Amino acid sequence: MNLGNFSVSLAVKDIHASRKFYEALGFTAFHDQSQHGWMILKNGDTVIGLFQGMFEKNMLCFNPGWDNNGQNVDPFTDVRELQRQLKARGITPVKEVDESTTGRGHCIVVDPDGNPILLDQHR
Repeated sequence: MNLGNFSVSLAVKDIHASRKFYEALGFTAFHDQSQHGWMILKNGDTVIGLFQGMFEKNMLCFNPGWDNNGQNVDPFTDVRELQRQLKARGITPVKEVDESTTGRGHCIVVDPDGNPILLDQHR
């Protein structure tokens, strides 16, 4: 199962303080949408997202169809197919993508310890 690009999405209290902290660790802003409460930072091939006021817990994030630079990759497995595969393996999403749609969409599963995993397709 190819889930796509991996990153960690962090729920932060102050996006500007968090940016300063992660920049001190060597990360640079890759996609700054701080005016909307989020940004993506990179350090080499490592990608993290900072999200203020968007969700309660940190989560693992996979982006089907993207590489770690946010560029399209082909072929890729659509998030709807990934959702079907997860269900077939006994994993029930807590948030499902509408399988009657195409293109952008996301679903969320939760691991046995309560950690959310977001499959977030942007294309």
